Amino acid sequence: MFSRVANLIKGFFSLFISGMEKRNPEALLELEQENLRKQIANFNQGLATHAGLCERIMGQVRKLEAEQKDLRAKTAAHLRAGNKSAAGQYALRLQTIEQQLEENRKQLEQAEATYKNLVKARDVAVQTARAKIESLKGAINDMRMNQAMAEIHEMASGMISTIGGSGDTLNRLHEMVEDERTRAAGRARIARDSIDMSQVDVKETEMAALADQALADFAAREGISLPGEPAAAPAPRSMGTESQGG
Repeated sequence: MFSRVANLIKGFFSLFISGMEKRNPEALLELEQENLRKQIANFNQGLATHAGLCERIMGQVRKLEAEQKDLRAKTAAHLRAGNKSAAGQYALRLQTIEQQLEENRKQLEQAEATYKNLVKARDVAVQTARAKIESLKGAINDMRMNQAMAEIHEMASGMISTIGGSGDTLNRLHEMVEDERTRAAGRARIARDSIDMSQVDVKETEMAALADQALADFAAREGISLPGEPAAAPAPRSMGTESQGG
């Protein structure tokens, strides 16, 4: 029972984590990049240890080569001097040194080859991983772009459907506007027709007649002839006005 419950919980968390990874692949890719950096750092540490081993064997080889050179010179010197016993001792030591030197040279050659292979394997692995990461970045960007395009198309499709589906509302609004416009035009026509234009015309005629009469009086006083009429004599001045002038 507990095992089944544990499996159920594991399955639930696995689905939850998988869903989060699908929703945010950039975070998962960044995590893998960080893991790659850590792996490279750990690999480089091991590579540095192996390089140190190569340097130590190389130093041992140089030491044995120097000792070989010295023993060879001493063996030859004692042999020329006739000291066969001393020359034999030096020759025996020289033989041992040369065996060690040959073994160390083989070890150095193998260590150097291993180092080069490790460096090559590291570089190939890093290049492959980086190529995959760059490919995934491009795929994620393409996915995001496709998602954005899909959302835009879905939005456009929804807008078209909504606009098409809201035709009743637009038609109803159009009818309301037309009704109000027609009603307003009718009110304006009724107001215009209700004006008593006869009174306006009479008033306009009366004002024109009064204006003509005033103009005629003014022309008569001033002795100015109006167009189409004989010249009028100026009005005589009163006696009181003449005496005051004299």
